[in-house]
Amino acid sequence: MFDLTGKVAIVTGATKGLGYSIAMALAESGANIVVVSRNEDDCKRVTEEIKNKGRKSLAHSCDITKKSMVENLVNETINEFGKIDILINNAGIAVTKPAVDLTEDDWDRVVNTNLKGVFLVAQTVGKRMIEQKNGRIINIASMFGLVGDKNILPYLCSKGGVIQMTRGLALEWAKYNILVNAIAPGYVITPINEKELTQEKVQNYILGKTPLRRFGTPEEIAGAAVYLASDEAGYLTGSILSADGGWTAQ
Repeated sequence: MFDLTGKVAIVTGATKGLGYSIAMALAESGANIVVVSRNEDDCKRVTEEIKNKGRKSLAHSCDITKKSMVENLVNETINEFGKIDILINNAGIAVTKPAVDLTEDDWDRVVNTNLKGVFLVAQTVGKRMIEQKNGRIINIASMFGLVGDKNILPYLCSKGGVIQMTRGLALEWAKYNILVNAIAPGYVITPINEKELTQEKVQNYILGKTPLRRFGTPEEIAGAAVYLASDEAGYLTGSILSADGGWTAQ
């Protein structure tokens, strides 16, 4: 089960945090990986790790908010591998501020990356998958696309948009055998956020609102991605898989 041997996966934001864990888990399940982030050196580093696992890998630096760069990413992937089986739309950012203090630039940076960028990659990859009449798109949303919180308004709006985008694309593209699903993670400690999330006050707040009384792990989110990419998830489309320790069940 969950065998991805020979599949080709594009993973955006693949060099750190959840994206890195997902890329490595897909590789361990047999997939060849296109490693995407803004930093070329980081992409090459992760690509070498994947090649050491015996998989093929391509490093590609890309700003997903730029349509021409996304088109270059997809064209290079097709030239290298001939197909795209899986897209992990993971790249994202957040700004933490009260709504009254947000600048226009704050709003644009978050929404352009988390919503516009996700759309541009899904649309461009989707065109290829329509030609293939097959594909899996997995958008990394957030539990905060389902419920509210304070001081993260652009993030809330962008991730809510990703969830609705997932549902809309699933309905449009089902006839092409393209399955579009999302994962909505809760709080997961990664090297990116470890300093903040291990502060006692922050921990007490988060764990106090999490029924499982613990943080998630990157491996748990990566496992969900492998499942959604596999044949075993062949009857799921338009689904939002909440991996949040029970936060949104309340």
